[in-house]
Amino acid sequence: MLKVTVESLYQELKKSLDLKFLVDCPAEPSVVHARDVHRPGMALMGFADNYQTDRVQVFGESENAFLATLSPEDQCTAVDRVLDLKPPVIFVALEHNLSPAVTELLAGRGVPVLQSPLTAVELLNGLNHFLEKAFQPHTETHGTLVDVYGVGLLVTGRSGIGKSECALDLIERGHRLVADDIVEITRTPDDVLIGKYREVLRHHLEIRGVGPIDVQAIFGIRAIRMQKRIEVEVQLEEWDDEVDYERVGMNPVYTEILGVKIPKVIVPLFPGKNITVIGEVIALNFMLNIYGYDAAQVLNDRIIATMKTSDRLRTYLQQDAE
Repeated sequence: MLKVTVESLYQELKKSLDLKFLVDCPAEPSVVHARDVHRPGMALMGFADNYQTDRVQVFGESENAFLATLSPEDQCTAVDRVLDLKPPVIFVALEHNLSPAVTELLAGRGVPVLQSPLTAVELLNGLNHFLEKAFQPHTETHGTLVDVYGVGLLVTGRSGIGKSECALDLIERGHRLVADDIVEITRTPDDVLIGKYREVLRHHLEIRGVGPIDVQAIFGIRAIRMQKRIEVEVQLEEWDDEVDYERVGMNPVYTEILGVKIPKVIVPLFPGKNITVIGEVIALNFMLNIYGYDAAQVLNDRIIATMKTSDRLRTYLQQDAE
């Protein structure tokens, strides 16, 4: 999860929500600790038992209309009840102006206020969308993310093993690069892992002996993607004669990222092995599994059926006296 401040929230949303400050931010950064957005209508009237603290508050049409019925002193009393909920920032809809007494109270308590011409519903939609993304679980991993036939392959392995070279070969064959070296990963509310590039490394590959190359400049716009769902991890490692690598395919391996399990394929490398074609096959086999076709299970069932048929034939021949 990234750190969200009122200042960063303002910079991200000032154009889309047409924001401006009624009360400026204090000297110390105002941190937004929760992604929920509340409307404090009941709290203004004195009932705040079920309200959670540290939430962004939005003064909409009803809140503004209620404050307009009060004297400046009573307005301060009502707003003070909301301030007891420790909001990091208050948004005011429909360009409503707060009374000088309330503005002074808010400035004295160090609570910034942002004004917008939008309705409360429009403000809530924009804030909820931004905060939901900002508070998504987040991590980074060393690897390369490539879109192969629409499947997001996260290629991992030790530094220098050939992840970028594998990605370059896949790009040359018409697939698309998402990120190299550092993959930024977020988990959506639907438990989907989304990978994207780090901004400073955008669409660049580091090829040892050559240096960094700009994939978009060389291969064109068709060769890149901004982000992609991560669906399979492909771990590259050197061949080890002591390791019993998977050959049957009946014992799938999974890896866990941000609490989400995805299939993991360990590919041992040795000179002459075509890892690019293997990567394409991994992606296609994953799609077959999604559509309900498991090649390993089908082969296993066929072998068992063949064994049963052979047993019946052998028994018949043994019992045949002719």
